[in-house]
Amino acid sequence: MRKLVGAILVWAWFGYALSTTSANAQWVMVARAASGKIQQMSHKSANGNGYDVATVVLEANADKVYTTALAGLKAHENIKITKNNDKKRQIEFTNGVQYASLQATPLGDKLSQLMIASNVTDDSTSATSLVLQAVLKVCKEMNVNCTVEGS
Repeated sequence: MRKLVGAILVWAWFGYALSTTSANAQWVMVARAASGKIQQMSHKSANGNGYDVATVVLEANADKVYTTALAGLKAHENIKITKNNDKKRQIEFTNGVQYASLQATPLGDKLSQLMIASNVTDDSTSATSLVLQAVLKVCKEMNVNCTVEGS
């Protein structure tokens, strides 16, 4: 009886491991299908304040995406990096009017999500250009073809 219970537990664990691997593989396939498609969300309230966020999945290592973004922001003369965290792959930056944050998150060894968020103020031009320009610049530097969803 003990051997039977042990065998059942081994097979149950094996089945669970296979289903988990299958689910992870499906997630990676879905993420790769969305690769390069920039999703954007923004809002500007009646008082002129709001937010702008853009995300894109890239077939690239998150550390490489982060270092590429950091180098690109450092090279931009109108952008000042106010804070960066290599461990979290986060960068905060400003153009003097708008403030933005960027984060590269690993989804796998060679798959990552890049997210950039910015504030929108009444006295500034659309933050959309700052956020989208940053995402498109990283895509270009990574040699990844990115498109804005809905365009």
